[in-house]
Amino acid sequence: MSLAIFDLDNTLLGDDSDYLWGQFLVQQGLVDGGFYTRENQRFYKDYQTGRLDILEFLAFSLKPLSEHPREKLNALHRQFMQEIIAPVMLPAARLLLEKHRVQGDILLIITATNSFITGPIAAALGVENLLATEPEIVDDHYTGRVSGIPCFQTGKVERLKTWLRHNQQNLADSWFYSDSHNDLPLLELVTHPVAVDPDETLADHANAKGWPIISLRGDIPAPIEI
Repeated sequence: MSLAIFDLDNTLLGDDSDYLWGQFLVQQGLVDGGFYTRENQRFYKDYQTGRLDILEFLAFSLKPLSEHPREKLNALHRQFMQEIIAPVMLPAARLLLEKHRVQGDILLIITATNSFITGPIAAALGVENLLATEPEIVDDHYTGRVSGIPCFQTGKVERLKTWLRHNQQNLADSWFYSDSHNDLPLLELVTHPVAVDPDETLADHANAKGWPIISLRGDIPAPIEI
């Protein structure tokens, strides 16, 4: 039994759920459209180029959660899942998850996107274990602040190490699938790093290291020996 770890956005999904949630809020008229669109695009570009200030971004992205009751947010998320997320779920990603599941591996999604957004997505993919950035909740209300270590870059490594200790697991014969150079700290730790539809920086690194490069954008995953 091995641990199979998966990034979520642009890996198991054909888009970025954090960015899409921001666009969804604009479409619903729940945020200032012009300002929020500009900032959402700016932060997404910073993420792609490796310059993202994660705490600045979280102050921006978690604020709308603090402005609405949990019941309304949950109803919005159900609509978000149906209208926005369902179309970007990748059949080949489901097949890859199932391949590891049938082999008896432990499946874990690890993502910088907050758990309010990603929890229902992980559940829809049939993955019970999720490590995500955690929004702070006080008296059943989101505060707009982050709780604990953001699950981003080296923070993913810290959060994973804590999870491994608590669950009596290790990285022996482990897998990690990701599209982003932001995940290089974790990709370097696992036994089997796999670049999935990678950005240019990760593709160059994977080629230099001899790591497999696959695509999940078709109907079936690219062949890879598990």
